[in-house]
Order: sequence, then C-alpha cells, then structure tokens
Amino acid sequence: MQFYGAVPSHDLTYSDVFLVPSQSEVSSRLDVSLAPGDGSGATIPIVSANMNSVTGPRLAAALARRGGLGVLPQDMHLQDLDAAIRWVKDQSTRFDTPFNFAPGDTVALALRQVPPVAGQGLVITDPNGDYLGAIDASRLVTALPDALLGDLLHGAMTSLDADDIEGPRRAFDVMTAADLDFATVQHHGRVIGTLSRKSALRSTLYQPALDEQGRLRVAAAVGINGDIAAKARALVAAGVDVLVIDTAHGHQGGMTRAIKIVADLGLGIPIVAGNVVTADAVGDLVGAGATIVKVGVGPGAMCTTRMMTAVGRPQFSAVLETAAAARELGAHVWADGGVRYPRDVALALAAGAASVMIGSWFAGTIEAPGQLDRDASGGIYKESWGMASTKAVRQRFDRLDAYELARKTLFAEGISSSKIYLDPLRPSVEDLLDMITSGVRSSFTYAGATSVAEFHTRSLVGIQSAAGYEEGKALPVSW
Repeated sequence: MQFYGAVPSHDLTYSDVFLVPSQSEVSSRLDVSLAPGDGSGATIPIVSANMNSVTGPRLAAALARRGGLGVLPQDMHLQDLDAAIRWVKDQSTRFDTPFNFAPGDTVALALRQVPPVAGQGLVITDPNGDYLGAIDASRLVTALPDALLGDLLHGAMTSLDADDIEGPRRAFDVMTAADLDFATVQHHGRVIGTLSRKSALRSTLYQPALDEQGRLRVAAAVGINGDIAAKARALVAAGVDVLVIDTAHGHQGGMTRAIKIVADLGLGIPIVAGNVVTADAVGDLVGAGATIVKVGVGPGAMCTTRMMTAVGRPQFSAVLETAAAARELGAHVWADGGVRYPRDVALALAAGAASVMIGSWFAGTIEAPGQLDRDASGGIYKESWGMASTKAVRQRFDRLDAYELARKTLFAEGISSSKIYLDPLRPSVEDLLDMITSGVRSSFTYAGATSVAEFHTRSLVGIQSAAGYEEGKALPVSW
C-alpha cells in the first residue's frame, strides 16, 4: 500500500482514508480471488467475531458454506463447544441447514427463529425425525400466532432430489423452471438440506471453506487461563480447524505463555492470538508461535474500552503497522472491529489484513444466535452485547459462587444490551456477504488487483476530511 501524497503523522481510522483508483487491466469482479492465503482455508477474507451474540454453529456453517470462517466464542462450556464444532462438521456443504420444527409448535415460536421473508422456510418433522412437510416462511404473515405448524401443512410442497441436482447451476435452473423460492432437498427419502433460488445462485459464485475431509471449516476461541492444553486438544479432537487464543489485552505475559503451550502441542492447525495494535506486540506473539495476529483494541460497536480506559488505537493505522510487521515475520493479521460498510473491509485489506473480523454487523441476521423479537412498531431485531459487559461476564463465569461472580461483575464494562435490527433487504448473513464481497471485488478492480496479495501492494490510499467522508455517502432522500 502507498499513500497518495504526504504520509500522515497521526493515526487514522477507516473514515479518515479512501482508495484512489489506479490503472487497471482487471475487467470483471469475477476475475478476482478473495482467498486470504493465511493458512485458515477460507476462500473469502471474512471472519465472524467470537462473540456470544454473533457466532453460533448455524452462522458458522452458513459462513463457511460461502468461504468464510466463524469463530465460536470461548464463553461456551467445553461440552457445548465440542457439540457445536461437530454440528458444523455434520452440515451439508451444498445445501442450506434446515430450520426444523415439530407439528405441535406454534407460528409464534417459529417467528422467533425465522422471519417471514422470501427464500426462507420451515421443515416439519415428527418426534422420530421423519419428514412431514415444509412451509414457506412467507405464509406465517397471515397465520394466527397460536396456530399449529402441523395445521398449515396443506398439500405437498415441492421437494428436490439431491441425485437430480448435478450442480448449483442445475439447481437454479430447476427452481426457476418450477417457480420455486424455497424447497427441501432429500436423499433416499431423508431431508439433507433446504435450498432457495438465491442460495443456488450463490453456490455458483462462492467456493466453500472445506477441511481435508470435505467438511465445513470452523474456528473456536480459548482464553489464556485454565488448562489451555487440555482444551486445545479437546477442540482439535472435535474437528476445529483454527484455534483463536483471545484476551482483551493480548500483549502480556499470559498470552505469550498460552501461545507457547498450544504451539508446543504440535496440533497442526493455525494459531490466532490477540488482540494487539503495535508492531512490537506482533513480534512477541509471532515469536511465541502465533501464525495469525488479531488486531484491534476498542473499535467495536459494543466496546467501551476507549471511553472507559483511554486505551486503544485508530484501527486503520493499527492494521497498517501490524500487518507490515507480520509480513516480515511470515505471519498474517486479522483486522478485528470497526467495520461499518463494505468500504471499511476493503480499507482493512488495503492496509495489509489477510481477513477482516465482523461482529455487530452480523449480530442482526437470521443465522446469528438468539431469538427474533419485535419492537412496538413491528421492527425485527436480535439482542447484542459486548464481551466485557456485565451480561457477558455473568455468562462466562456462571459456575462461580455468588461472591466471586459479584467481584467479577463489579469491573465489567461494555454494552450489555443493544438492539441490532434485521435489514429487511438483507436479513441473512449471506445477504450481507453478497454486499460486502461485491464491494470488495470492485475495490480490487479499481486497484488493478486480482488477489488479496496484489491488493496489499497496489492499493493507493488518500487522506480525507470529515466533509470528504460525508460527500461519499449516498443521500437518503431526493433533493
């Protein structure tokens, strides 16, 4: 990356900078590869944050199916984390994961998980798991809240046979010809997934992130305390592909000791560690055995660290410095936090990040953990919270006695409850991936880059005023 003009003497946020177009021979966004090349096995440079309100097994599976990587949070109990990893590994790599319900479940219950939007549907099974039928989610709009889902099964919904679907293009053509927005996919009479017309189309554009056995990839986080070696071994035994060693202040002795413990196990998977914001910290963490360093202190939407402690660093400059340091050591960085728009993802990659971690942006999606709620005006949202907040601390230490839990909670910081609304135009994490990757692919073409590595070197970045940033925004109303 080069600056367009003078090199700034102060630190920069994503809003302070912009990309300058360069001479380019890249004629199409589809000629661009977004694979991060960081050893994670991802095919797009998007990682979901290891936050309780962001990454659960369903979101991790959906993200991996499109080439990204989900990081399951360390706050999950080990047995639950083991089960979540194995669940992701069991999901179809070709078809969407069904939302399963019993015939006695109500419409109100279904609407807590699935909004009534096109391309979504419910699979109804009996207590033995046998398939009874499916319901297009849009039908829930007119149904009474206490209506039973089994009573809405009128006539057979079209189902596709997996053996008849030779590839995603064939699936798209079949659904288009049958005018289907949603269908179940069966194999030997058993439902193995669902498909929408849009998800079939996506499968022609994205390459899933798969492990050596052809299963979806997934990452998991651990802290720096306790029996780290035992937990790391257990997660690898469950099938985890990337291990993230995570703490708020990554440049400390506890972190380097934890990295060395895991590195000495020789588990054969990438070790991610953080969070840090300086070149010195990168040197220490990579020296201890980390292959990827997580960068960012305080830029997250749910984080109050900078206002509470004054600690942190503007994210663009933090990524720029740490990525350069990591590159010299043969390592990589993930830019963690501070992205609000696709432009911010592109700028993080321009600064040298291999991948970009996204938190609150993904929290308000169908696949994120938690239930859907409605406000007084009918807006659909999910609850989100910071990982240092009172709510997160109580979840993390729920097995402590009341006294020790009260001591931990006393020093909590961050937002304990925030409403993250579903975008009615992009309710799924896959809808957001379409928007993000479309913008980033275009950024590559403007820079004349066909890969993440080329984008790192060819990006030309300028400095702008607050007025310059505002000028780049579309007007919400006509003038």
